[in-house]
Amino acid sequence: MPAVLWPIFQQNRHLLHDLPALGAAVVEQWMRDKYGVRVLIMVVPHTFGGHLNFNCHLHILVSAGGLRESEGRWISPLCFDKNELMELWRNAVIRYLREALKARVLKSDCDGAYLNRVFTAEHERPRWIIHIHASMSKKHFLQYAARYARRPPIAQRRIVEVTDGEVEFWTNDKRQGRRVTTRCSLLEFVVILAEHVPDRYRHAIRHFGLLAPRTKTRTLAAVFVLVGQNKRPRTRRMSWRTSLQRYFGVDPLIDSQGQSMQWVRRQGAECDRNLPVRRECKDQRRQPGEHLC
Repeated sequence: MPAVLWPIFQQNRHLLHDLPALGAAVVEQWMRDKYGVRVLIMVVPHTFGGHLNFNCHLHILVSAGGLRESEGRWISPLCFDKNELMELWRNAVIRYLREALKARVLKSDCDGAYLNRVFTAEHERPRWIIHIHASMSKKHFLQYAARYARRPPIAQRRIVEVTDGEVEFWTNDKRQGRRVTTRCSLLEFVVILAEHVPDRYRHAIRHFGLLAPRTKTRTLAAVFVLVGQNKRPRTRRMSWRTSLQRYFGVDPLIDSQGQSMQWVRRQGAECDRNLPVRRECKDQRRQPGEHLC
């Protein structure tokens, strides 16, 4: 979306949370009107650009085929029309903002008349920038989605120097075709990073269409049959001990003296908490209600 709309979502984070559903609804509507199918949709919301600026946009991954429920057939491949999707997305965003302003749930330093003029100007803008890429392999998809779902706003390698009062980092300036170094105070740097921390209970990846939580339990099995694939069993979750050993090289059940801790018993409320008790654990996983003394 145009940069002039970014500050509106920056000041109204409750509106920012609706963007993934809005983007998925645009794709679903276009697919339904064009092909009469339902597709698998994953949306990865993103709030930062290369310069750590607030740049809200969506990464939407759509299946190359879709389910035509009226015929019980899987239709593929599907082609996307960039201009038609752009127009639907533009209309949806502007209409959403106008409805939010009308309902008085949009806060801004500008008055309503000025915002309406901005909405009209952006709605009449000939083109909004969207990118559509060809299909990708499963490996590429996993690398792509994981990178944007768990990626911090800035990589550690881009931080040049940190002093008691300032932080220096570099960014790629695509217009100038070179690296640009930026310096800011520690407080400014923390404020910049804090803007991109997801709010509580907000997911990094959201699912819609045939992947929607209320839909996939009813239709996903049929989709696997239609495409001739077998559903792989879900990978068993690693225990907390195995996870720490694998990713951090630390065994949490080895004490400071190098001895293995074993579970002995659960202390009652009447036990003296001031007495030194050796931590011991027998099982890798603690049962509900159990704790280490």
